[in-house]
Amino acid sequence: MMQAIVLVGGEGTRLRPLTYGTPKPMVPIMNVPFLARTLERLYAAGIKDVILPAGYMPQAISDYFGDGAKLDMKITYVIEDVPLGTAGALKNVEQHITGPFFVLNGDVLTSLDFKGMIRYHEQKGGCGVLHLIKVEDPSAFGCVVHDQTGRISAFVEKPPRDQAPTNEINAGTYLLERSVLDMIPGGRNVSIERETFPKILADGLPLYAYTTNDYWLDVGRPEHYLSAHRDILNGTMPLQLEPGITGPGARQVHAAIVPPVHLDEDVRIDTGARVGPNVVIGRGSRIAAGAVIVDSVLWEDVMVEEGARIEEAIIASGSRIGAGAHVARGSVIGHHTYIEPQRVLEEGARVGPTAPLAGAT
Repeated sequence: MMQAIVLVGGEGTRLRPLTYGTPKPMVPIMNVPFLARTLERLYAAGIKDVILPAGYMPQAISDYFGDGAKLDMKITYVIEDVPLGTAGALKNVEQHITGPFFVLNGDVLTSLDFKGMIRYHEQKGGCGVLHLIKVEDPSAFGCVVHDQTGRISAFVEKPPRDQAPTNEINAGTYLLERSVLDMIPGGRNVSIERETFPKILADGLPLYAYTTNDYWLDVGRPEHYLSAHRDILNGTMPLQLEPGITGPGARQVHAAIVPPVHLDEDVRIDTGARVGPNVVIGRGSRIAAGAVIVDSVLWEDVMVEEGARIEEAIIASGSRIGAGAHVARGSVIGHHTYIEPQRVLEEGARVGPTAPLAGAT
């Protein structure tokens, strides 16, 4: 049976400025934890055995997912005593791996067809397959060079744009044979991208590229997190949503809604408020008359008072935006934060329990 390792923590995460204390895998995508979205995709591909390695495992994650039984899955948690890197994390769960396995970057939202990748690997053979995508500017990524058969010949990390050998980059999903674990030294920090994959090539072993045009976005930055929601709402990232006004709370709303908008249950939007386009509102939130919300994501139990304006912002659970306040584009408001009436936040402000009040006037 195919297994999957989801790298949910450790090096490379950039979600901290977004979450202010929410475990990265629990950050909601369309009002559902990001990790749950990943598990949904794995389950749809028939992959029900999932391993979650991490430097620590917040209680919120294990409480929500348990052992996976309620999802008809098996979830194994493995805690690292010290940071082990992307390959070291795989070596550390070696005893749980029984055959070929997927490795997924916990920050990546993608429409990749896992079944298609399995078929490709079965056709090509070798040590494994790396998912690649094409980008306009590869200078911020790791380029992967391969021949016409797909066999990889080189990895080039973050080359200058005019010197990049290809525009195909590592998209963070791998399908590997169990034998790859034998090439990873135990007991220390090891990078799969910088050490293990180059070693496979140096040893003359075949590793293949699987290049697709699937949707792909690293949502570890607030601006990318908002982009992901816009892409889901407009159908660019398929997530089985009908266009327009969606969600369990949509039927109870009679205010001015500019689609696409997604509303969770028990959302109340008073007459005179304007919501949309590209807005997601979490369970139990209240939007008062005269409030305006555009291009934003509100988590659970957010209160927006009369005349407040929110644009291109992220508001975490339990926060309250005072009457007439303005949360400007690019702002991130952490959990249980109160923005005083008439307060104006500058673009890109960060306000939360562990953050200073930045950009406020």
